[in-house]
Amino acid sequence: MKRITLAILLALSTMLAGCFGGGENIVGAEEDIVPIWTNYELVDTQPAIDPWQFTTIDLNLNQSTETTWAVFNKDYGGNCCEHYIATTIDGTILNIGGEYPVWSHDRGHEWDTYVPGVFTDPMCRTPVPTNPGQEGLGEGSIVQATNGDIISMSWFPYVGADGKLDKFYAILYDESEDEWTWCYNRMTEPFYDRSWQVEVVGPISSNIGSGEWASLVVSNFWHQTQNAGGQISVDGLNYYNFQFVGRNSNPGAEEVNLNFSNIGEYYDVNKPHKEMRSFPLPSGGLYFPQYFSDGTSAFLDTSLNWNKHDVQFPSEYCQLDSTGALHCVSLAGTTFTHHLSYDGGTTWETQNYSDDNWAAIEEWEFQANGALDLFVLNVRYQSSAGPDVDILYHVRDYSESMAPDTLTYIGLGDLDSTSGAGNDIRFDFASLAILNDGGVVVAYHDSSDPDPLFAVEVEMPVYVPMPSIVGS
Repeated sequence: MKRITLAILLALSTMLAGCFGGGENIVGAEEDIVPIWTNYELVDTQPAIDPWQFTTIDLNLNQSTETTWAVFNKDYGGNCCEHYIATTIDGTILNIGGEYPVWSHDRGHEWDTYVPGVFTDPMCRTPVPTNPGQEGLGEGSIVQATNGDIISMSWFPYVGADGKLDKFYAILYDESEDEWTWCYNRMTEPFYDRSWQVEVVGPISSNIGSGEWASLVVSNFWHQTQNAGGQISVDGLNYYNFQFVGRNSNPGAEEVNLNFSNIGEYYDVNKPHKEMRSFPLPSGGLYFPQYFSDGTSAFLDTSLNWNKHDVQFPSEYCQLDSTGALHCVSLAGTTFTHHLSYDGGTTWETQNYSDDNWAAIEEWEFQANGALDLFVLNVRYQSSAGPDVDILYHVRDYSESMAPDTLTYIGLGDLDSTSGAGNDIRFDFASLAILNDGGVVVAYHDSSDPDPLFAVEVEMPVYVPMPSIVGS
């Protein structure tokens, strides 16, 4: 077992005292008040490949302990600078931080990977793209769709034998066929940089074809800096350039119902990375909160046409979970706000997160799981003491209280890193997912490894399904 040094432990424990108010007054008030980890269990009794102990704070009692996590390096799907983590409804861990998807069905004990061979479709046939000496430099995105398929892509930036530097490989797992396939897409424009990817819920009927869903992929660089659009597919293999509507434009208005309940387990795992700035709708289509310059939202319908929805969300970073609850997270300076709505965004409850030790926010991500009644927020911050620190908040039973009950320090918290090419120590983005047993999978970076790591929660409360979700 690896442990944080005593000095760091003391500093971290002191730093959280009273952060959310009232906790210090509870200690000793009643004899039956015990730390939350009193009811923790090892949900995975098989020894982890690399077990670590991370400091966990009970925020109601301001007490600390160490909890067990399994740690994995870039050999399990990452690269020099990041991991792109997702999960499935069956509890599979997915990672495509590097060239190809890797996955584990058993919480990280055994891993498989898919490396494309020669596909039978002549339109897709091409060699595996990695050039000698450039292994490990590809990167992609992955998510499970609402019919069980897994849609993913991989971008290879350094293979230019044909004069084209950027190569986009679509990789699809067809759940009905239990089969992986792939296709090399010849883009007319450079893709450039890590992708964000999301499902457009169908059935889709559009001018590029029909399908159960569409897969929308955007380049981190081109889309976020120039609103240059992305690529879209109705079969997960063949992609077409897709232009986004202008943020100052005024397309036709569409009335969109956002008030849902018990919409199914896929909506707990199909959340894209927050930088996709959108979430799928069970009634069909894809929703972009705060998209237009006036603060209103955009709606991509099942014909793949853009519409305007005259509703203003509290943030552009939102998720719809399986209960129909809407979660949004906003950041102002170094203060996060979790916004929660049960009526389709008409009214919102809020919970703030802040700390005087947060000098700056480096990276962050969030996810909610309605079946688990669980919300988690991952923050990587520049500390006032110097190094970057990775932390994870758990909000268990968020439907009863939005206040976080635990804070866990992920890793050593002893390394400065900066996102972006050219930096010698890189951690390019946060990545986070929740397993169906309640365990969190989260990326981080510290001095124990030259490249980013990810951790899988092993010791935690035993999950009991919410009655309203069972059998839905």
